[in-house]
Amino acid sequence: MKPSISGRLPINGLNLHHEVYGDLRDSARTPLLLIPGGFMSTESMVPWIRGFAAERPVITFDQQGHGRTPDTSRPMSYPQFADDAAALLDALGVDRVAVLGYSQGGGVALQLAVRHPGLVEKLVVLSATYRQDGWHPAVLEGIAGLNAAAFAGTAVERDFFEHTPDPAAFDAYLEKMKVLGINDQHLTDDEVRSFPAKTMIIIGDADSVTPEHALAMFRLRGGGGDEAAGAGALRESPAARLVIMPAMSHVGLAAESAALLPLLNAFLDDVPPTTPELF
Repeated sequence: MKPSISGRLPINGLNLHHEVYGDLRDSARTPLLLIPGGFMSTESMVPWIRGFAAERPVITFDQQGHGRTPDTSRPMSYPQFADDAAALLDALGVDRVAVLGYSQGGGVALQLAVRHPGLVEKLVVLSATYRQDGWHPAVLEGIAGLNAAAFAGTAVERDFFEHTPDPAAFDAYLEKMKVLGINDQHLTDDEVRSFPAKTMIIIGDADSVTPEHALAMFRLRGGGGDEAAGAGALRESPAARLVIMPAMSHVGLAAESAALLPLLNAFLDDVPPTTPELF
């Protein structure tokens, strides 16, 4: 696929690479903002872009130091990345989006909904947490052990050196990413409750995100009410949806666009739930 818009924009001190698929001005459907995970670029999201772009305009971008967006001396933080996303939407003249973020991108998507609630119509949090303790402890231990050797020969190293051929700069980027990953973010329960966007939370049953954390987020977003449980059926589209994919890891989930697209498109289009006639 080829984007209708592609390039870099001056955003909050960054030279931010972004891509748009479809026409942002001529669509009956709200554009979707796709936010890749840590160390990932827009290229990592091609299967998702391809699936979604058939139904709606898609916007995606490379976060600070990722892909084709060079790093700067600016610190990294989830709130800052969310503000970058908001500034990009403003530069594109987009005032309302659905947002899907994977892993680190899911954390950024949550921050975008909290910090810029008027921008976010629907929110999909794919294998991400709103607090550090939502990750299995082994995840943080693994992040702490990352170094440049782990990325030798990978797309992460290749993309970085294309715009910044400096090993010291790459090492500095990795150190900032380690700090970001280990510190994570610490949204309060009230902040997670605060925004109006309907929300879909997706993890795998062998995910790096604990199922208890995903369930807590689902409940904070208004899921799991008594009415549907008591009646045995949903009478209207729920405020929150929870998906736990079987035999699925954190990394594996990123490859499940084909399986998840029907569920996601139904959510984004607000397709009402159906109740079969059983009796």
